[in-house]
Amino acid sequence: MSKKDSQDMIVEFTPLEKIEALYEELLDWYGEADSKQLRVAAKFLLLALEKFSIHGGNNWHELVTEYIDILRKDPEKFQKIIEANRGELKEKKSNTRYH
Repeated sequence: MSKKDSQDMIVEFTPLEKIEALYEELLDWYGEADSKQLRVAAKFLLLALEKFSIHGGNNWHELVTEYIDILRKDPEKFQKIIEANRGELKEKKSNTRYH
Protein backbone atom coordinates (compact mmCIF):
# COMPACT_ATOMS: atom_id res chain seq x y z
CA MET A 1 0.00 0.00 0.00
CA SER A 2 1.27 3.46 -0.90
CA LYS A 3 2.32 5.84 1.85
CA LYS A 4 1.65 9.03 -0.17
CA ASP A 5 0.08 11.85 1.76
CA SER A 6 -2.68 14.06 0.36
CA GLN A 7 -0.14 16.59 -0.97
CA ASP A 8 1.29 13.92 -3.29
CA MET A 9 -2.17 13.23 -4.65
CA ILE A 10 -2.89 16.77 -5.84
CA VAL A 11 -3.15 17.03 -9.61
CA GLU A 12 -2.33 20.35 -11.21
CA PHE A 13 -4.60 21.00 -14.17
CA THR A 14 -3.23 22.46 -17.37
CA PRO A 15 -4.99 25.51 -18.84
CA LEU A 16 -6.81 23.23 -21.32
CA GLU A 17 -7.99 20.96 -18.52
CA LYS A 18 -9.26 23.98 -16.58
CA ILE A 19 -11.23 25.12 -19.63
CA GLU A 20 -12.66 21.62 -20.09
CA ALA A 21 -13.73 21.59 -16.44
CA LEU A 22 -15.38 25.00 -16.84
CA TYR A 23 -17.15 23.70 -19.96
CA GLU A 24 -18.62 20.83 -17.92
CA GLU A 25 -19.62 23.24 -15.15
CA LEU A 26 -21.41 25.49 -17.65
CA LEU A 27 -23.22 22.50 -19.16
CA ASP A 28 -24.57 21.78 -15.69
CA TRP A 29 -25.59 25.43 -15.34
CA TYR A 30 -27.71 25.19 -18.52
CA GLY A 31 -29.50 22.15 -17.12
CA GLU A 32 -31.90 20.65 -19.65
CA ALA A 33 -31.73 23.56 -22.11
CA ASP A 34 -31.82 22.83 -25.82
CA SER A 35 -28.45 22.85 -27.56
CA LYS A 36 -26.60 23.52 -24.32
CA GLN A 37 -23.34 22.11 -25.72
CA LEU A 38 -23.49 24.59 -28.61
CA ARG A 39 -24.44 27.45 -26.31
CA VAL A 40 -21.45 26.84 -24.07
CA ALA A 41 -19.11 26.30 -27.04
CA ALA A 42 -20.35 29.54 -28.61
CA LYS A 43 -19.51 31.46 -25.44
CA PHE A 44 -15.97 30.08 -25.48
CA LEU A 45 -15.64 30.83 -29.19
CA LEU A 46 -16.82 34.42 -28.78
CA LEU A 47 -14.34 35.02 -26.00
CA ALA A 48 -11.51 33.29 -27.88
CA LEU A 49 -12.14 35.30 -31.04
CA GLU A 50 -12.16 38.51 -29.04
CA LYS A 51 -8.82 37.62 -27.44
CA PHE A 52 -7.31 36.58 -30.80
CA SER A 53 -8.35 39.90 -32.32
CA ILE A 54 -6.96 41.91 -29.39
CA HIS A 55 -3.68 40.06 -28.89
CA GLY A 56 -2.99 38.39 -32.25
CA GLY A 57 -1.96 41.39 -34.30
CA ASN A 58 -3.19 42.29 -37.75
CA ASN A 59 -3.25 38.70 -39.00
CA TRP A 60 -4.98 37.12 -36.00
CA HIS A 61 -7.59 35.55 -38.26
CA GLU A 62 -4.93 33.49 -40.06
CA LEU A 63 -4.18 31.52 -36.89
CA VAL A 64 -7.90 30.96 -36.32
CA THR A 65 -8.26 29.77 -39.92
CA GLU A 66 -5.25 27.47 -39.49
CA TYR A 67 -6.87 25.71 -36.53
CA ILE A 68 -10.18 25.40 -38.40
CA ASP A 69 -8.40 23.96 -41.44
CA ILE A 70 -6.56 21.40 -39.30
CA LEU A 71 -9.83 20.32 -37.70
CA ARG A 72 -11.60 20.05 -41.05
CA LYS A 73 -8.82 18.38 -43.03
CA ASP A 74 -6.91 16.36 -40.42
CA PRO A 75 -9.01 15.61 -37.32
CA GLU A 76 -6.37 13.18 -36.01
CA LYS A 77 -3.76 15.95 -36.01
CA PHE A 78 -6.23 18.23 -34.24
CA GLN A 79 -6.81 15.55 -31.60
CA LYS A 80 -3.02 15.26 -31.12
CA ILE A 81 -2.84 19.02 -30.53
CA ILE A 82 -5.56 18.71 -27.89
CA GLU A 83 -3.84 15.75 -26.22
CA ALA A 84 -0.48 17.55 -26.20
CA ASN A 85 -2.08 20.31 -24.14
CA ARG A 86 -3.26 18.00 -21.40
CA GLY A 87 -1.14 17.34 -18.33
CA GLU A 88 -1.15 14.33 -16.06
CA LEU A 89 -4.64 13.44 -17.22
CA LYS A 90 -3.53 12.83 -20.81
CA GLU A 91 -5.08 9.39 -20.62
CA LYS A 92 -8.49 11.08 -20.85
CA LYS A 93 -9.65 10.40 -24.37
CA SER A 94 -12.33 12.37 -26.08
CA ASN A 95 -15.33 10.35 -27.11
CA THR A 96 -16.31 13.12 -29.48
CA ARG A 97 -16.32 12.60 -33.20
CA TYR A 98 -15.30 15.60 -35.27
CA HIS A 99 -17.41 16.42 -38.29
